[in-house]
Amino acid sequence: MINVALLGTWHVHFRNYASEAAKNEHCKITVLWDPDPAAGKAAAETWGCAFEADLDTLLSRPDVDAVIVCTSTDLHKEVITKAANAKKAIFTEKVLCFTEADALEVKAEVENNGVNFCISFPWKARGDFQWIKQALDEGLIGKVNYCRMRNAHNGASSHWLPATFYDQKTCGGGAMMDLGAHSMYILNWLMGTPVKAASAFTHVIVDSVEDNAVTVFTYANGAIGVSETGFVAEHNPFELELVGDKGTILSGGFLDKCCYNVGSGWVFPALPRPGKAPIDAWVDSMVNGTPAPYGIDEAVALSKVMEMAYNAVI
Repeated sequence: MINVALLGTWHVHFRNYASEAAKNEHCKITVLWDPDPAAGKAAAETWGCAFEADLDTLLSRPDVDAVIVCTSTDLHKEVITKAANAKKAIFTEKVLCFTEADALEVKAEVENNGVNFCISFPWKARGDFQWIKQALDEGLIGKVNYCRMRNAHNGASSHWLPATFYDQKTCGGGAMMDLGAHSMYILNWLMGTPVKAASAFTHVIVDSVEDNAVTVFTYANGAIGVSETGFVAEHNPFELELVGDKGTILSGGFLDKCCYNVGSGWVFPALPRPGKAPIDAWVDSMVNGTPAPYGIDEAVALSKVMEMAYNAVI
């Protein structure tokens, strides 16, 4: 049995991760810490575990093998570094850190301590994305020169996103830092490392951070990648568009389908089953003694391109 500690209740996905861990047959939630004792005690009661007010004390407990980090992003570096030095396996919400330099410091601690590390990149487990990655690797649409992913919701315009997500200090940014992270790591996966960025970030409803955002990346081979996101999008489905010199792949849109065209009309391929949720895949890696998916190098790569995007606002 893997004894899991919950570190922080701040993120909107905290309940999802806690629930997934609680349901996993290989996990037991033993203790919870939060910088806000009142919030921490209430969450500990909900999840039927102990509450510990001191993070260092929690990390020294023998009934903690692994941690799930859902603190505000500005605390990631401190909390994850302490967990790594305590030799605990680590699962964290994205983004790892606001800067590549800080992410590299975390990477050093993770690697020096030899701990299992996983960041939550759930879109990589989707069946359509698994098929698309294989299709690109096999050259289905030739040399890719353009990739655009739009992933937006109405969290601000419909007032369901917590106000804490508009705090520049704790979040490091707005829509792009949070929701845009998904398109950022997908672009890294499908397109590689960009060399330049230009961003348009605006304020439609929220004044403190951007709630409407686009970043355009260019790559050494001449390709262009576009990450579009926002908190003010109503009835706006996810879309992925990939263009190569032999054809095009589309996924999402109002049909919520994946299809491609290489000259003989649009084809709707049979897609593989989705992979496991990141929490379950992380637990499997601990049980099987294998590297976790979505590891520290991918986490650093996301911080790198996110920093590029925020430094390139026009």
